[in-house]
Amino acid sequence: MIIFPAIDIRAGRCVRLLQGDYGLESVYGNPVHMAEKWAAAGAEYLHIVDLDGARVGGSQNLSVVQEILARVEIPVQMGGGIRSLPTLETVLETGVSRAILGSAAFKDPRFLEEAVERYPDQIAVSVDSRRGWLATDGWTRTTFQDALEFVHELEDLGVRTIIYTDIARDGMLAGPNLEDLQRINEAVEMNVIAAGGVSSIADLKALKDLGLYGAIIGKALYTGDIQLETAIKEVE
Repeated sequence: MIIFPAIDIRAGRCVRLLQGDYGLESVYGNPVHMAEKWAAAGAEYLHIVDLDGARVGGSQNLSVVQEILARVEIPVQMGGGIRSLPTLETVLETGVSRAILGSAAFKDPRFLEEAVERYPDQIAVSVDSRRGWLATDGWTRTTFQDALEFVHELEDLGVRTIIYTDIARDGMLAGPNLEDLQRINEAVEMNVIAAGGVSSIADLKALKDLGLYGAIIGKALYTGDIQLETAIKEVE
């Protein structure tokens, strides 16, 4: 199972939000320095979110991502505000290995189809769930789309990787939603990456036991509840 250290960028800074609330923000300094720190600790892949882009659309912190790509040699997956083919192409041209589609995957099926057709191995879709319903627009809007049904639709379209986040767990250090993750992982053949709530080595072991492709760790790394080097060794 791949562990993805999370670097959320807002206004050029590395931050963490509670349950996606932009009013509940903790700042952790320079995102480039954080990327270098996680790479030095043994990370094999980074997970970056442009929070400004997720909120307003378009890539708002791409220059920061470009600097990260210049400083580390491990692959990067990036999401936040990628809602058109030109934006997607720009992100991938910077050297990002995998682009994460969020709101646009739900709101613009034609864009999703074209993205998957052109870049089948470089696309992931973020499935953000609030009480089982799909959330969009940087988690500021909850739809009436059942999250699990949406996952099946994505697989039918040819999506190969999804990132499943239980928003209620995000930033709360309360443990991941193992029940939902198990149900999704058993229902599809896609790569499933877990996000939200990972707070301990025990959580990571439980996710590994589910047979997941990957797990994203955010706040627990920044608070020191999880040491990345130890976590990587435990899931090897």
